[in-house]
Amino acid sequence: MITGIRIKNKSLTQNNWQQCLAQAIRDPETLINYLELPTENLQKTRQAHEKHKLLVPLNYADKIKKGCWDDPLLKQILPIEDETFVVKGYISDPVGDLDASLSPGVLQKYQGRALIVTTGVCAIHCRYCFRQEFPYSEANPIKNNWQQTIDVIKSDSSLYEVILSGGDPFVLSDQRLFSLCQQLATIPHIKTLRFHTRIPVVLPQRINMNFLKYFRSLKIKKVVVIHANHANEIDTEVGNTLRTLVSAGATLLNQSVLLKGVNDSVEALENLSHVLFHYKTLPYYLHLLDKVSGTAHFDIPQQKALFIMEQLRNRLSGYLVPKLVREVSGKRSKVAIV
Repeated sequence: MITGIRIKNKSLTQNNWQQCLAQAIRDPETLINYLELPTENLQKTRQAHEKHKLLVPLNYADKIKKGCWDDPLLKQILPIEDETFVVKGYISDPVGDLDASLSPGVLQKYQGRALIVTTGVCAIHCRYCFRQEFPYSEANPIKNNWQQTIDVIKSDSSLYEVILSGGDPFVLSDQRLFSLCQQLATIPHIKTLRFHTRIPVVLPQRINMNFLKYFRSLKIKKVVVIHANHANEIDTEVGNTLRTLVSAGATLLNQSVLLKGVNDSVEALENLSHVLFHYKTLPYYLHLLDKVSGTAHFDIPQQKALFIMEQLRNRLSGYLVPKLVREVSGKRSKVAIV
C-alpha cells in the first residue's frame, strides 16, 4: 500500500491504481499473517489456492477484522479446503457461457443484449466466481484490437445494449477501455453501455480523474452495475467513488450473490441496501449461487432465500429490495424466484 509517500510525478499519480493492484496480496500465508490468523490450516488453504489463486488489494484486506475467521469479507476471498471437494451438480460452466458464444469473447443469452468478456483479469478473486474456469485465453477479443467484436455488434441491429464484463472491464487501461467504448457508442442501434464491475468497491483508486474525464465524454447512456455483497465493503472512500460515477453520468445499480456465512441474513442485506442508497446506488439483483465447482459450501436452500426476501419486503421500501434471481443455462432471461 502506498502510504506516507509523496508522489510528485503526475503520470505516476494517475497510475496509482496500478501500483495498488501490483501490491495486492497474492499468497495465502501473507494474508493469514497480515490478518493475524492462526496458521494451522495453511496447507489446506494452499491446495485451494492452487485451483483458484488468491488475490486481494490491501485496502480491501484492511476492512477485514483481524483475528476473525468469521469475517464476511474474509470468507469471500480466502481459499479454504471445502473448495477442493467434488460435489454433484457443481460444474465448470453452470450458466452456459460457452454455449452462448457468438465469437471470441462475445456472448448473447438475452434478446437485444450482447456481453463482451473484455479481459480475464480482476482486481480481486472472489471464491464463488462463476467464471473461475472460463477459457479466457481462447475467448480474447482484444487480440484483434476489438475489430471482430465491433463487426459482430454492428451486424445485429436487434441489439440495443452492450454489457462489458470480464474479468473486470475497469482493469483495462483507459486507452483500451475507452477506445472500445467510443467505437460501440458510434453504432446507431446501440443505445446503452453497461459495465459489470467490482472495481469501485475493491479498488476505488482506479476511478481517478483521467478515468472520469473519459467516462463523462461518452455520449451514450451508461449503466454501471457494481458488485457488493456486504455493507462492510462500502466505506467512505468507496461511497464517494460511487457518487463521482453518478456525477459523471452513470446510472448505478448493485448486484449481490447470496452467500452462506456472508450475507444470508435479513440484517446483512437490509444494511447493504441502506448503505447503497446512501451512496446513490440502487439494489438490483440478489443472485442465488451459480453452482460452479468448488462453491457448494456457499450455497443456501432456496426456501431460506425466500424467507429472507419476505422479511426484507416487510422492512424496506420497495425500491430498496433487490430482485431474487437465478441464472439458468439456456434461459432467455434471469429466472425470478418468488
